Order: sequence, then C-alpha cells, then structure tokens
Amino acid sequence: MTKLFNDPARFTEDMLVGFLDANSRYVSGVAGGVVRAHRTRPGKVAVVIGGGSGHYPAFCGTVGPGFADGAVVGNIFTSPSAEEAASVARAAHSDAGVLLTTGNYAGDVMNFGLAVTQLRSEGIDAHYFAVTDDIASAEPGQEAKRRGIAGDFTVFKCASAAAEEGLDLAGVVRVAEAANAATRTLGVAFDGCTLPGADHPLFTVPVGHMGLGLGIHGEPGVADEAMPTAAELAATLVGGVLGDRPDAREKRIAVILNGLGRTKYEELFVVWGDVSRLLRERGYTVVEPEVGELVTSLDMAGCSLTVMWLDEELERYWTAPTDTPAYRKGAAQPAAEGELRHPDGSESSTTAIDLASLADDAGRTGGRLASRALDAMAAMLVDAEDELGRIDAVAGDGDHGRGMVKGSVAARDAAATAVSAGAGQGSVLTAAGKAWAAKAGGTSGVLWGALLTALGARLGDTGHPPGGDIAAGMRDGYDALIRLGGAAPGDKTMLDALLPFVEELEQRVTDSQDWHEAWRVAADISAEAAHATADLRPKVGRARPLAERSLGTPDAGATSLARCAQTVADCLTLAAQGDN
Repeated sequence: MTKLFNDPARFTEDMLVGFLDANSRYVSGVAGGVVRAHRTRPGKVAVVIGGGSGHYPAFCGTVGPGFADGAVVGNIFTSPSAEEAASVARAAHSDAGVLLTTGNYAGDVMNFGLAVTQLRSEGIDAHYFAVTDDIASAEPGQEAKRRGIAGDFTVFKCASAAAEEGLDLAGVVRVAEAANAATRTLGVAFDGCTLPGADHPLFTVPVGHMGLGLGIHGEPGVADEAMPTAAELAATLVGGVLGDRPDAREKRIAVILNGLGRTKYEELFVVWGDVSRLLRERGYTVVEPEVGELVTSLDMAGCSLTVMWLDEELERYWTAPTDTPAYRKGAAQPAAEGELRHPDGSESSTTAIDLASLADDAGRTGGRLASRALDAMAAMLVDAEDELGRIDAVAGDGDHGRGMVKGSVAARDAAATAVSAGAGQGSVLTAAGKAWAAKAGGTSGVLWGALLTALGARLGDTGHPPGGDIAAGMRDGYDALIRLGGAAPGDKTMLDALLPFVEELEQRVTDSQDWHEAWRVAADISAEAAHATADLRPKVGRARPLAERSLGTPDAGATSLARCAQTVADCLTLAAQGDN
C-alpha cells in the first residue's frame, strides 16, 4: 500500500517538489513536468517522454545527458494534458525539432497528438510516436493496438541516444520506430497496487496465483495462472516474448527484467539466472542486460521481461553512455553542453481578453447558470469519486473518479473566474473546457474539455440561446469526441451515454418541447443507456484486453456523463423555480 502522502490529490505535485530538489544537478521544473537543467544545444533534436506518474524511475528519472531532454508528468496513471505536453516540449526544444513519445494509451495519444498540432502551429517541428511492446494486449498482426509498458525504456533510450549523436528529427523518429518494431514485453503480477489515499488495491490476484499480461497502470492480468517457481516463471516469460517474434534473425539482444515496485532485486536476480540461461541456450547473446526497477507501477508486486533484437545501429544506441537521476550507463558524460536554465519557472505572457466586452446582460445571466451547473457537477463527482474508481478498476486502472474530480473542480474554478470577469455563457464554458482538459489529463480530460468547448462555441456570449442551439451544441460536442477519441457507439465508452442523450434532446427540441424539460428527459435516457453498457465488451482503451472481465459492470465514463447530465437537469429545475 502507498502509505506516505499529504493530500492524495496532490501526490504528484508533492512528489515533483522533492524530486526536483534532490536532482537539481540534472533537471529543472517547468509547467507540466521537467527538463534538463541545461538548455538543449543548437542542432540537437529534443526528445520529450512522458505519461502518467507512478512509474518511477520512468519517466522523469531518465531526463539527462544521453537520455531524454524532458519528461511530461501526469497525475498517477493518467495522461498529462495537451497543454502540459506542449509546455515541456517548448522548454526542451532548441532549433532542430522535438520528438514526443509515450506508451500507446488513448489519453496519451490524444493529448500528445494535440500538443504536436499546437507546436507545429507555433513553428516548432514536432512529431509524436507511441510505443507498442506489450504482447499480452493484442494478438500478432494487431501490434498497433498494443500497450506500451517496460519496452518504453528501450525505445526511449535508443531514440534519445540517436538525438544525442546528432541525427535529425526524421532520423530520430526512424530509430524510435525501429526500436519499437524490435521490442517485445510480457509481464506478470502477484498482487495489485494501491493509489495514494486508497484503502484497497486496484485489483487482487487469487491466493497461489499470478496475473499474466498485466498493465503498468494498475490493470490486472488477462489471465490467472498458478504461482510458479522462479524457473517456471522464467520459462513462461522467455517463451512468451520470443514466441511473439519467431522469425527474428538477430541473435544479439538487449534484455530488461523489470521489477514493478514490490518485487525486489534479490528475487529478480533469482529469476534472471534462469532467464539468462534460457536465452543463451537458444543461441542468443545478451548485451548489457538490465535487472531492476525501471518502469514500475507504484507498489505492484510483479515483474516483466523485455527483449529488443539488436542490429548494429540499435546496439550502438542501447550501449551509448547516459547520466540521469535514476539511470547511468557507460563513461560519465559532461553534465550538459548547453546554457544553464534560469530556474524562474516563467511562462510566456499572453494578452488577456476583455470577456465582459464580448457579452450582454442575457449572456452574463447564462454564464452564471453555466457556472452553477459546473459547481453542482463538481460537488456530485467528489461524492461519486470512490464509486467511479471502483467501476473503472474492474477492467481499467481505477483512476476515473479521481480524474473527473480534478477536471470538474478545475472547470468549476475557471468558470467562476470567468463569471467574475463578466463573461457570457460561451466564454464561461470555453474557459471551463480548457481548464478541465489541462488539469484532468487522460482520455476523459481531453473529451470533457472538447465537449464543453464545442458547446461554448455554439452558444456564444450574447442573448438567451434557444433550445435548438443547446441541442446543436451538444451535437457539436459529440462530433468532437468522435473525431478525437477514435471510438464509436457500442465500444463501451462515454459515447454510449452521450449519443442517446443528444438524440433525445434534439428530437424533443425539434418537437417544440421546452429545452429545460427536454434536457431532463434526455438525461434520464442517458442514465438508462449508461446502465446498459454493463452488457457491452470494451473495444478501445485500457479495458479492451480485459473485455470479458468488464461484462456485468457499466462503463465508468458513461456512468459519470449520465450523472453529470442529471445534475445539470436538477440545476435547471432550480433555475426555473427562480432559485438564484
């Protein structure tokens, strides 16, 4: 159990304070994460890695000469926001472009992809790449659907070494792609991990068993097997990893036996003795193996085996020297070649918009109503946090409740600030959407941010929006989620609650029903649809590899959306009754 914390909701922020203080020789803090203490030298591609925290030394622990130029640090097991990813990339960038790379998770793909779009609009040459090494999360031939787990480390290391050597951005991307194609990982869990402040693990493993094919975000294994001896476990891991690339011709390999947080070094060395023997019996030469904790999952008990088949180029990058807070290899490099950063944490200023000048009195009334609705949503989600986390943990990582709380509270505060500035409903909702996406991160943060922003853009800041505009704004939000998320109705996501809501609202408004009452009926339809997701199998996201396990449990995202819709309906009823 994770025992040491102050406020669980600020665990990541508090962790970064200590990490930065202890490693000021290597790193400086910037909005969204950390960068090297010295600026990236001219002509060097910047490599920015990242994802949710809880995996130390990945990812911030590997920022330094020979490895990453920056790391974006999200909340525990939650993707950083697009704003955070772009912020770290700007700070790390010099003049030769930037590669942003993460494991293959929906939230990371969306947020870092959006960050690349933003960076390119600013004239920064940027590219995103997702690692897909986890053989348990998709069958051969579907590698693009696989998660990135401990194989993140080999890909990040090789791409970073290529950038250090002086390759241009296209060359660094090519090396990342080659390292990813040559890397395979299989992991096992003996017990689940516990989020800070929680009194129970995200999952448990039956006594005398292990979970085969775990994820590093607290996802349980895809199957339970009898607890093996160390030698039997070694055979399972070696057979699984090598069997996924049976036609590999390379006989030199980089290998990582990775501890996940609670399985310590002595145990890993016992397993490694059998792993190395089995690999050599199969004719492989192991090049500079790593045995220890490199990509953890808080306090999870378990380990994983990663193999990267080496050609001459990949071997050069794998063995290249590096010097970071948590990982060192080869001859020590200079601390840095670039100019020392000024640790002021300053951000580029932006011109403030006079929100009051965009709105009229009717729009400001709408802004106050939107703010009250967001306040009610935030309060509801605080109460529902544990339940939403429990639902999410059945086949996911259990962070949905916490992410929704962080996002909705940030949205509530941003809305209140906009109202104080005299904003109309459009600007209030837009400010709330930006804050939700920036502070929540993850998939839900992106999607809720897009939903609120699309609704705000449709409603504008003047007049009382008619029911048709309300319905059209919700349709705009639904369309934005389709474009961003890559999911469809029936995939067991929040779309399965949102689409019935939108369709019911549109139909009733078209039939001239008062939109307040139409919203109430649509919210009830949405709640029924969310409950019905218990019968669906997830087809996207972290729950997909555990589809059967999720049967009988509704989708957390659909559940929270329906409850938010119902909470807004209650707020509209109070407003109609004159409760201001």
